[in-house]
Amino acid sequence: MNVFFHIGRYFMLLFKVFAKPEKKKVYYKQFMIEIQNIGINSIGIVVIISTFIGAVITLQTAYNTENPFLPKYLIGLGCRDSLILEFSSTMIALILAGKVGSSIASELGTMRVTEQIDALEIMGVNSASFLILPKILAAVIFNPLLTMISISVGVFGGWLAVLATGVVSSEDFIYGIQYAFIPFYITYAMIKTVFFAFIITSVSSYHGYFVSGGSLEVGKSSTRAVVYSSIVILLFNVILTQLLLS
Repeated sequence: MNVFFHIGRYFMLLFKVFAKPEKKKVYYKQFMIEIQNIGINSIGIVVIISTFIGAVITLQTAYNTENPFLPKYLIGLGCRDSLILEFSSTMIALILAGKVGSSIASELGTMRVTEQIDALEIMGVNSASFLILPKILAAVIFNPLLTMISISVGVFGGWLAVLATGVVSSEDFIYGIQYAFIPFYITYAMIKTVFFAFIITSVSSYHGYFVSGGSLEVGKSSTRAVVYSSIVILLFNVILTQLLLS
């Protein structure tokens, strides 16, 4: 029954979050701050991780397709499709759940235990909308760009691995990147990214917004935010894959 309590309270929070804003200019300023915190500040870790992921996928594909009957361009094709379909959307979302999700939960949890949220409510401000809506919008708008960066950088990392190890010729790898490209795969990755961005910000905000206690509870809420965000992301990954690719 505790599960249904949290689900119900989560959707009640979302109802407050998406209420009509009182002053749009204030929301816009907050939105730009969240673009910096959630989006731009995550570019570095996305680039680093995607480079190594692309390189590892390329090397593993090469070492597991040594059959002479398999064309060499399959290495590039496997790298491209693995990044688009799974790694650049789902893995980056799980990483951001740890980086962004814990930050959101800690921020809101600290505001709750120091009674800053209560002060906003006393002043007549819709605290849920003011604090959470800009985070959700920033993630939903910016995270698809992070996914595109991840795909591009991952493919580049795979190409660097090819140059460094010589597991396949550069020409075959590039041909595989271009071979039988299906544009809907990009659409599929973007749809997943939008869902995952919403999950990360909303679930993490929920755990931070309803913290009670002291600093110890704030830390626990950050942990719960990362765990539950990751679980919901993996659940929706299965659901969206079945709906969009079946």
